[in-house]
Amino acid sequence: MNLSCRVISPNDLDEIINFETSKLAEVMPDETERALHSWHARWRRESLEHYLTLGWSFLARTPDDHVLIGYFLGQAFSFVDGMTQTLWIEHLSFNSLQARDQLCELATKLAREKHFQKVIFPNQIGIANSLSSLKPEVWAPQALAVSTTKI
Repeated sequence: MNLSCRVISPNDLDEIINFETSKLAEVMPDETERALHSWHARWRRESLEHYLTLGWSFLARTPDDHVLIGYFLGQAFSFVDGMTQTLWIEHLSFNSLQARDQLCELATKLAREKHFQKVIFPNQIGIANSLSSLKPEVWAPQALAVSTTKI
């Protein structure tokens, strides 16, 4: 089953915050603790307001009922680590392995189509599994890099 993916728009902001808030409630029952955590989260409102206007962030929905099951926040960088163009994935969030894998594949394909040399993903649990066939390299302690061209 292929998920429905599209560029995130500013109209999706509240839905993404609700998605993340409900995920956070599953692991953090205390409301005060959740509020404090959300102030520093990569998906906080001011971060979303920045990323959602750039056109490099995508969301994934189930094909039948169009439920949000994952997204990534990204932006293009010029002249990073000796590369002319790099797609930076700031945050990748998902409720299923299928969403994780499809979003990682989408980011990589997007970078190739746009002739970027590299995609940098957050080094969070499971991301390396999605990227294993692409031979990701540790770019920094918190980031994995995938080459999208032959270097």
